[in-house]
Amino acid sequence: MQTITESIDVDVPVATAYNQWTQFEDFPEFLSFVDSITQLDDVQLHWRVNIDGVVREFDARITEQHPDKRVAWNSISGDANHAGVVTFHKLTDTSCRVTVQLDWEPEGFVEKVGAALGVDDRSVKKDLKKFKEFIESRSVETGAWRGEVDNG
Repeated sequence: MQTITESIDVDVPVATAYNQWTQFEDFPEFLSFVDSITQLDDVQLHWRVNIDGVVREFDARITEQHPDKRVAWNSISGDANHAGVVTFHKLTDTSCRVTVQLDWEPEGFVEKVGAALGVDDRSVKKDLKKFKEFIESRSVETGAWRGEVDNG
């Protein structure tokens, strides 16, 4: 299993960053590997990702969601063994740190080589910068879901 952990400081309040992260269908705006996410209900998502030309589709379940603190998910079916957690840490009233941890199983030669060479780590770091630019340029989230989920 490949694990990637990256953090970025964002110049918006923690609630704004968290609220934006709950808008899963907007992920293609800042996550380069995500073609689309369809929110099926409060805890189920259908992902379509493209990693170096390899398209994978899978369903994921939100396993934990606590406003302004964390969102965690894992795949439950489909082409990818994937899990992740995003945590939000208040730095000041107008800034926060967003930390992403992704766990996934590279399949095939291209994905395994990319993982070994750190391509995935650089991609996540780049996408977090895109998230920072996206939310800071707007200064307001595109929506919010502030519900609690425990063991989705």
